[in-house]
Amino acid sequence: MARIVQEFPCRIREIETLWIPAADGTQLAARVWLPEDAEKNPVPAILEYIPYRRRDSTRARDAAMHPYIAGHGYACIRLDIRGSGDSEGVLTDEYLASELEDGVAAIAWIAKQPWCTGAVGIIGNSWGGFNGLQIAALRPPALKAIITSCSTDDRYADDVHFMGGQLINDNLSWASTMLAHNARPPDPAVVGERWRGMWMERLEGSGLWVANWLKHQRRDAFWKHGSVCEDYGAIQCPVYAVGGWMDSYKNAIPRLMAGLAVPRKAMIGQWAHRYPHMAAPGPAVGFLKEALRWWDKWLKGQETGIMDEPMLRLFMQESVPPATFYESLPGRWVAEPAWPSPTISPVRYALNPGRIEAKPAPEQALAIRSPHTVGLSLTEWCLHGQHHDAPDDQRLDDGGSLVFDTEPLPQKLEILGAPAVELELAFDRPQAMLAVRLSDVAPGGAATLVAYGLLNLSHRDSHAAPSPLVPGKRVRVRVQLNDCGRAFPKGNRLRIAVSTSYWPIAWPAPENATLTLYAGASALVLPVRPPAAADANLKPLPPVELPPPEPTTTIAPDWVEQTVSRDRASGITTCVRRHDRGLVKLDAIDLTLGGRTDESFAIHPDDPLSARAEILWTVELSRGDWRVRTETRTRMHASRSHFHIEASLDAFEGTARVFSRSWQEAIPRDHT
Repeated sequence: MARIVQEFPCRIREIETLWIPAADGTQLAARVWLPEDAEKNPVPAILEYIPYRRRDSTRARDAAMHPYIAGHGYACIRLDIRGSGDSEGVLTDEYLASELEDGVAAIAWIAKQPWCTGAVGIIGNSWGGFNGLQIAALRPPALKAIITSCSTDDRYADDVHFMGGQLINDNLSWASTMLAHNARPPDPAVVGERWRGMWMERLEGSGLWVANWLKHQRRDAFWKHGSVCEDYGAIQCPVYAVGGWMDSYKNAIPRLMAGLAVPRKAMIGQWAHRYPHMAAPGPAVGFLKEALRWWDKWLKGQETGIMDEPMLRLFMQESVPPATFYESLPGRWVAEPAWPSPTISPVRYALNPGRIEAKPAPEQALAIRSPHTVGLSLTEWCLHGQHHDAPDDQRLDDGGSLVFDTEPLPQKLEILGAPAVELELAFDRPQAMLAVRLSDVAPGGAATLVAYGLLNLSHRDSHAAPSPLVPGKRVRVRVQLNDCGRAFPKGNRLRIAVSTSYWPIAWPAPENATLTLYAGASALVLPVRPPAAADANLKPLPPVELPPPEPTTTIAPDWVEQTVSRDRASGITTCVRRHDRGLVKLDAIDLTLGGRTDESFAIHPDDPLSARAEILWTVELSRGDWRVRTETRTRMHASRSHFHIEASLDAFEGTARVFSRSWQEAIPRDHT
């Protein structure tokens, strides 16, 4: 349970809107918290820079973090990216050069303010974690340290668009989300009568992001931009990387610890795509206190002891039954002084027919062509730990997969890092995909997903220069699964499941392909970590402390519905997610927010070209007589040769439709 802190060492004041100029004169809107006497006694500043509307959408979330840090002697600035919230301009994609340049300009402006000492940090979760790394790589002089949470160093291989070179459906979901978000107007209470002109500029100019992303199906300059893994040495300030095993962005953290040469720290907990003090599943940790130790060290020059502790703090999760929602997860914290860890050993096991064993058996060919409904136990790539988005029991998916099990474990086994499989295989088609899952199987048979990985077989040698398979020709491929920290108890079994589809996570290959896997010649490699006595001496994380919550009034409740159904006549299986965000009034600014998302993913188990996805968004804002609403629809299907996108955007002021636009795009498939 979080402790609400009513008073802080510093009395703070809030600036609802502060305008920060970009280099070209564009005005960016910020919400600021800082000590009351900061102009007499300047303090370091901490910037969070994202497009999610500081005045309304993230208002409650921002108030659960920034006032706490400000109350301990910092100026906290929550800045809207150009074209979002009340900031001027138009937002046309993620992580544009202009976004990063605006961030550099904002840091320089903040550092020169009379209330700032000249030392600035960046903090961010997700988008803000991405651009924190990217801006750090540009080396603005005033930037002294960053905290990056739930982010990535690699925009192609480890983001919402592709996984192992395989197109994932969150690419469409995320593009649809941003189409809806970008269609919202600025607040007339802030920008005055020009709100309508700014709104029309956004509606006209933001564009259809998914079409642009689909035009880059291989790792090219488009994705290399903003991927700091291209040159870790460009980052010269200290980095604290934070994430959770249930989040889709944990893989970047070990890479950052191995690749960076600056002072660095890492924390990976059990949670999903959230800051640790808001962790879901729980238990949450006192991340704001931990962040203060980091900022005090690098922005104030105080010795807090944070750099005397191990480089990585990681949650070793215990075994749990499969469930789509967990209130909290069991486990313990462990630590590593460096990464790669000198104590973790890759242990190799043979994938024999149906078995995972110490030694390989005589080679045997095993064939599988998975139904395209394999994967329905996990319906979302990016998990938030809410609304039953965790993976369900894996046994239904295992039925359409090649499965390999260990014997019941004779003793407890712990792994930390990225499991991998090395597969000797052949396909009967030039284009195919693999999905590989590692599960924890209880004595009764229930199978809990631990980690998974995907591979587009055309990308087996290169994401930059894919090449088709030669049907029938044997190849050896390596599929790396997501990083994890997991303890398998005595008596449980480990399971590897291999399938040729993974819907609705991944878009299917253009035709059915049969996999021939050569058991006895294939292997599983596990990062085995022996228990360390020093883990028991690891300093406990502090309890959660939060500032008082932002006052809100719930007018209509939030609700979520998720269903999977099969039409017995057509054979089509459909996964539907509906999320009505209700109606919430933000009391401080007298603004009411509402929104709803409807997502549908349908496929026939025997026909990859039957795949259909449709996403609808409705967003509404109101204050008194001012009411606006936007509605967006995005649809996608594919032929053997092209991806087909249809989209529409309608905007309403009151009951009158004031804008309407539609798109139709046919984008050639490029080994995808």
